[in-house]
Amino acid sequence: MAFYLFSMHVPLSFGGLSAVTSILHCSALDPQTEALSLVALQTLELIGVLLLLRCPGKPQYKLRDFFQEKRSAKERNWLFVSALGFGFLVLLVFTTSIIVDWLIGTKEVNNPILKEILSSGPISITSCILVYCIITPSLEEIVYRGFFLTALSSTMKWQQAVIVSSVVFSAAHFSAENFIQLFIIGLILGCCYCWSGDLRSSIIIHSLYNALTLLIIYAS
Repeated sequence: MAFYLFSMHVPLSFGGLSAVTSILHCSALDPQTEALSLVALQTLELIGVLLLLRCPGKPQYKLRDFFQEKRSAKERNWLFVSALGFGFLVLLVFTTSIIVDWLIGTKEVNNPILKEILSSGPISITSCILVYCIITPSLEEIVYRGFFLTALSSTMKWQQAVIVSSVVFSAAHFSAENFIQLFIIGLILGCCYCWSGDLRSSIIIHSLYNALTLLIIYAS
């Protein structure tokens, strides 16, 4: 997990755009180029993770094991878990957002950079949808739920594993301002994954939540 964070996640997610800027010899990227760069960087990170998981140090496990439904949870419908988890996530985040806005005030735009990218044309919008609704949810759920949470669950109670994985998930975004919100999102995604035993449930919830966030930012 540490190897992934420091060799892939930090360099690509936080230093990738700076590297693109240097390669293109420009002072700043225009919104469309930034959007396309995000697609390339996140795709590269996803490919790197999948290659890394092919050799997890336990040869008896294969990459497809991360995507297979757990036998103990086959009686639970992962689509039902996805719908229930998404509804609960939206309700909980909406409630906490109201409380935070009441305590510290309302922000005009949650993410002005993303707002600018979404407003720059159809190519940028399509790129954002690919990144935030397909690539990133798949990447983060494979890492934090499919691999990390599963590994923690083998050495501690699943409730503790969900909490620890959610803390790491939130901290890995390097956003003190959104730490609590990301921690709550991680808790719900982790619980849904443990309940359904199917990674598809947490990927769908994550994807739908990101899509809703993009819609709100675009409409604001």
